[in-house]
Amino acid sequence: MTDAAIARGPVAERRRGESLTAASLLTPATVFIAIALLAPLAFLLRYSLNEFEPTRKMMVEAVTLANYVKFFTDPYYTAILWTTVRIAVLVTAACLVLGFPLAYVVARTQSRFKNLLIISIVLPLFVGNSVRAAGWMVVFGSKGFVNASLMGLGVISVPIEIMFTEKAVIIGIIAVNLPFMVLSLQSVIEGIDRSVEEAAFSLGAPPATMFRRVLWPLALPGILAGTILTFILAMNAYATPFLLGGPLFKMMAPLIYNQFTQQTNWPFGGAIAFILMAVTLALTIAANVIIRRRNAR
Repeated sequence: MTDAAIARGPVAERRRGESLTAASLLTPATVFIAIALLAPLAFLLRYSLNEFEPTRKMMVEAVTLANYVKFFTDPYYTAILWTTVRIAVLVTAACLVLGFPLAYVVARTQSRFKNLLIISIVLPLFVGNSVRAAGWMVVFGSKGFVNASLMGLGVISVPIEIMFTEKAVIIGIIAVNLPFMVLSLQSVIEGIDRSVEEAAFSLGAPPATMFRRVLWPLALPGILAGTILTFILAMNAYATPFLLGGPLFKMMAPLIYNQFTQQTNWPFGGAIAFILMAVTLALTIAANVIIRRRNAR
């Protein structure tokens, strides 16, 4: 046996041992995900292909795409999908615009209070969405903080209708999702060497050019992570649209809940759930590809 073969033997044996160790570590998590996530989705997909008898309010075994056809052929449901997508896009854009400066300040600050700033960003995440939505209801009510302040200052004579509007829903979802955007950006910006920005300034680049040519491309991983997370959360928001939008304001998540609980129409509710999941994944992947291609030019 040659020296090279002798040397390869222990190395190959060690690599096989590492592969087996990695596989043994990944197996429990893989099995758990398959049982806890994929299995319920498989059941829900099967339910979405069944039929529903409105008279008896019972699910009937079948294999049909009627529930999906019903959704896309009814303007009422397609309008709800469009409203959900539009609000999710607006919320994501607003979180990016508002969150980037805050994340930059937190990432670049040298103050000893930096940990307090991070805690103040994380702290709202410890409060449930329903509680935060209830707080916004107090602020936006006809006798709430906003209307009471404006009427006290003489700016308005009658209360402004804020509650149960799309604006209230957008503000509420932005407040819920903004910390996720800030934390995603802050962690990436901290990893960018500040000397790169100083080099751009020393070469005569104005702040806008430095941001567009240096900071934005380097912070792109955080931007993508933050926008994807924010968009997914906005698409699937339930408590905030339900409480701030009222019963007449419809988004996809409250619609799904209504089909399962009030209408007891599990086949149609399952179809709506899969449509929401498919649209969310498709738009997320498309936006990811477009942003990467534009920044690769």
